[in-house]
Amino acid sequence: MLELSAVTYAPATVGSTVLKGVSLHAAKGQPLLIAGASGSGKTSLLEVISGLAGSQTGSIQWQGKTLNRRQRRWLCGMVFQFPERHFLGLTVSQELRLGHRRLGQEKEQEVLKRVGLQGIAGSTAPERLSGGQQRRLALAVQLLRGAEVLLLDEPTAGLDWSVREDVLQLLSNLATDQVLIVVTHEPELFSGWDCQRMRLRDGVLEPMTTLPRA
Repeated sequence: MLELSAVTYAPATVGSTVLKGVSLHAAKGQPLLIAGASGSGKTSLLEVISGLAGSQTGSIQWQGKTLNRRQRRWLCGMVFQFPERHFLGLTVSQELRLGHRRLGQEKEQEVLKRVGLQGIAGSTAPERLSGGQQRRLALAVQLLRGAEVLLLDEPTAGLDWSVREDVLQLLSNLATDQVLIVVTHEPELFSGWDCQRMRLRDGVLEPMTTLPRA
């Protein structure tokens, strides 16, 4: 289980506190959906959890052990809103093999199948993939890293209805084996999702008391 206790965050570039004593818990088996308006601090929260940013107060624990930023970077895999901007490989195979000296063809195909990209040629350039496929590739990269906590920033942004439903089903499947935290400014798109729901407003995280309409 991942637990945050009274986490406060104020980036040096902003004069105000973005996160004000945020506490949450997330476990395998049920995704955590965090809704909030643009600029509410959702991405900042993911960056703090992942170790990309450091909090001023509070603690972040995994299985009861407090983790520093370096440990959280190993534990967490972050998938950004536009993952294609972060791809470095010229092909799908290159992207998957970055950081892996020996990645066999069998392992590559195994992870591609897990994210629904079986049948995609390893020689395909990432920019030639559709938006939904690019999100799947970004997830595959994090799974290969061994990330136990997957953090997703607006995973349905820019996707049409049919692709969005496929991505949501994939995420539900991944939540069986990984802790999954998703942030969005459109919680109504997740109205049919079986998940824990919270809302981030003015730097404060609180339970979502009413379900959004699709």
